[in-house]
Amino acid sequence: MRQAAEIGGVIVNADSQQLYDGLRILTARPSEADEASAPHRLYGVADPSESWSVGRWLQAVEALLAQEERPLVIVGGTGLYFQAMLKGLAPVPDVEPSLRRAVEAEYAVEGEGGARRRLAEVDPQAESRIARGDRQRLIRALSVFLATGRSLSEWRAQTSPPLLPPGSYEGWVAERSREALYTRCDRRVDAMIRAGVLGEVETFLARQLAPNLPAMLAVGMRELATVVLQGHSLADAVAQTKLATRHYAKRQLTWFRNQASDWPRWPALSD
Repeated sequence: MRQAAEIGGVIVNADSQQLYDGLRILTARPSEADEASAPHRLYGVADPSESWSVGRWLQAVEALLAQEERPLVIVGGTGLYFQAMLKGLAPVPDVEPSLRRAVEAEYAVEGEGGARRRLAEVDPQAESRIARGDRQRLIRALSVFLATGRSLSEWRAQTSPPLLPPGSYEGWVAERSREALYTRCDRRVDAMIRAGVLGEVETFLARQLAPNLPAMLAVGMRELATVVLQGHSLADAVAQTKLATRHYAKRQLTWFRNQASDWPRWPALSD
């Protein structure tokens, strides 16, 4: 926020969970005071009953670029949003959650080697480009082929031009060591509990939304819901939420190291 203030910029959300209203604490969305102190856009703009795709987010950013004379400071950790904005968006259809779960179950049985052999048969380009250990991208590539009958590489060949072409932006990554990052993840969960996240989750669950909606998949929702709905141990739920948060942070760290390796790094910021 300090950097945005220095250039008179507008802070734009690029976090897929902070788009949704009603989960300010759980998603670590900026506080009301923060949002009032500087221009913020695309925070809490979607009702949790909606499902925003990356394409819809991209359209919203495109509209802001057309409307705003001030520079946009786009902040967040959803790598797919940055990839679509800076490299273009392929018109890949959504995959039914049930199909993806079936692919995940098969992966659990056959392992990475089996999944790679299957993918190499239908999409050798994707198989060769996906890094070892990248379970998520392997499952996605297989799911897309099974859902559409076309390989992910074919779909990506139809990628649209980037919204921000090279040379039109500056990219930065705020990066800590993994140990420091995990410590902050644990502190964040403890702070969420003190701030009343259980009440927030209880209010949210009372809406009885479909379990596969993006807002229902927010990190920590499943773990804390067991306390609210089933009376499970809060200590166990906190431990599981910390673990899920660290896993998510690790995926973000890996994505930005692989996909934005040439961006300058900011050292650890003040706690």
